Amino acid sequence: MESLKLTRLLSCNLSTNIVSLSRTGCSYWPSRQLGFGYLLRRSFQNGNLTVVRSKKTGNAGGFGGLTDGSNSNAVQDEEEEEEEQHGVMLCIDRDVSGSVIGLQLIPQSGDHEVIDSEEDVATDTKEKDQDIEEEKLETRVTYNIVFVTAEAAPYSKTGGLGDVCGSLPIALAGRGHRVMVVSPRYLNGTPADKNFAAAIDLDRRIKLHCFGGEQEIAFFHEYREGVDWVFVEHPSYHRPGNPYGDSHGAFGDSQFRFTLLCHAACEAPLVLPLGGYTYGEKCLFLVNDWHAGLVTVLLASKYHPFGVYKDARSILVIHNLAHQGVEPAASYKNLGLPSDWYGALEWVFPTWARTHALDTGEAVNILKGAIVTADRILTVSKGYAWEITTVEGGYGLNELLSSRRSVLNGIANGIDVAEWDPSSDEHIAFHYSADDLSGKVQCKTALQQELGLPIRPECPLIGFIGRLDYQKGIDLIRWATPELMEDDVQFVMLGSGEPLYEDWMRSAETTYRDKFRGWVGFNVPISHRITAGCDILLMPSRFEPCGLNQLYAMRYATVPVVHATGGLRDTVENFNPYAEGGSGEGTGWTFSPLTRDSILKALRTAIMTYRDHKSTWEGLMKRCMERDFTWESAAIQYEQVFEWACIDPPYIM
Repeated sequence: MESLKLTRLLSCNLSTNIVSLSRTGCSYWPSRQLGFGYLLRRSFQNGNLTVVRSKKTGNAGGFGGLTDGSNSNAVQDEEEEEEEQHGVMLCIDRDVSGSVIGLQLIPQSGDHEVIDSEEDVATDTKEKDQDIEEEKLETRVTYNIVFVTAEAAPYSKTGGLGDVCGSLPIALAGRGHRVMVVSPRYLNGTPADKNFAAAIDLDRRIKLHCFGGEQEIAFFHEYREGVDWVFVEHPSYHRPGNPYGDSHGAFGDSQFRFTLLCHAACEAPLVLPLGGYTYGEKCLFLVNDWHAGLVTVLLASKYHPFGVYKDARSILVIHNLAHQGVEPAASYKNLGLPSDWYGALEWVFPTWARTHALDTGEAVNILKGAIVTADRILTVSKGYAWEITTVEGGYGLNELLSSRRSVLNGIANGIDVAEWDPSSDEHIAFHYSADDLSGKVQCKTALQQELGLPIRPECPLIGFIGRLDYQKGIDLIRWATPELMEDDVQFVMLGSGEPLYEDWMRSAETTYRDKFRGWVGFNVPISHRITAGCDILLMPSRFEPCGLNQLYAMRYATVPVVHATGGLRDTVENFNPYAEGGSGEGTGWTFSPLTRDSILKALRTAIMTYRDHKSTWEGLMKRCMERDFTWESAAIQYEQVFEWACIDPPYIM
């Protein structure tokens, strides 16, 4: 039996679930390393560990040479001038293999006793020694987290998915987790290729069995902001366009490209010695949308039956249910899955959706397979988690998702508060904050001047930023604009998409010269200046899993007017002028149903408030800016889902 002397009173509270959690990929790390942290990761029968300190100074070199690399000064007594008191010995029990199986506390000398509970600690310290200070050593659960995604900013990005997978991993790494992001290494012959310049070839080639043969891939790696960014290298990722298509439309081999990604992501934690050692089998896989959905099926069908990844967990994150990765049934044999797992991905189109009378409608649906096999399911807002269980929002998967409602949750996305900060934004001419909003008006006049609109600080300026397509409600904006332009307002739109709406924006700019501006395309600095310069942001989306522009707008004291759907309903609190003793509550306006008249009514209410109730409007702006939409807040909620996933047994077909 080994012994080591501890020189400070400690109380370590270990969760009652520590035994079950320690078997599911969760490690226990003390928030303050005291030289025996590795011992606390073991399972103990007694949930409390208490040691009476000794005020004797002396050996500052650690616990008798048995350390875990921590600073030994953390356990040195601060009050060196006080008299020596007795301590206790921490004894380590080992089994025949040498593994630690328990700890015992033995008085070094005298009549000192081992205290077994927090209540006894409190009583003992009050009665025996009022000068002894009790400290609780907090324990935190840390995870090996593997994000699998088709895009991750700043390396690749087409929308919110890239933002989430570029920011959330950093927030989780900052909270002590070990985080890997696995994404393709896209090279398209543009300046965007430089995003991968810092990633180095790990010189690790592996062969994946899928699509009728062996496909060789390689891995590139960059360690940045506490995260291991791993990029899968294959010639199919080297082509002009974005991750999903080019000017001619969607790529025809998307199933092949993302099947490679999923197989590679399952192998990466096992074969890549990042930082000197692999992530191993005890991982939490965060699988994002259908592109990564095959990971959950592979874990259940290819690895679990052979005892690999038996302690891993998978969490499916649905960013947009409208995209499901549906391909002909004959393509199943290409996925590298056992033949008897076809039912997990089987999908049959209804009769009305089939192309001809002989079409059986049989297909494989990768997102369906992920929903079936994932240990837990997340969406990017609570509202969207409910909407996808309805006929209107479920895209044919509503019944399946309803059957898994017990493991379905929603967590709203965060935003990069360093990039989107009106007090320091490099893209805007004037800075401001909730304590000093004077720069907001200056940003507005600067935007009016830049766009060639009459400089009128008193005129409500409405903005729209987004894709010009059916989902974003552009058709309703188009129908509402003639009547809206009859009011004394200005309207600016930024976006690209369907040619019909791009042409309409150009013609509207000509028709309403002093009131309307349409910027076709997308420009990051302009998007910041519109967000800062507008008074109102309009978002009439038909569906919006989370939405980011309304979060940016509130951060910049721009009041959102949004359709009450998905994440918009979750994040925008409807304005109530009579609450809080007449001071009001809420951060904007939500409207429903989604009609032209509803849009006009909500906008006119906002415009009237802006013009006639200045103090109320200022309160709205300040409440908007005070909302917490940081990734840190989102990361805390994700940790709760991680805990649930680890407590639940793994998926078994």
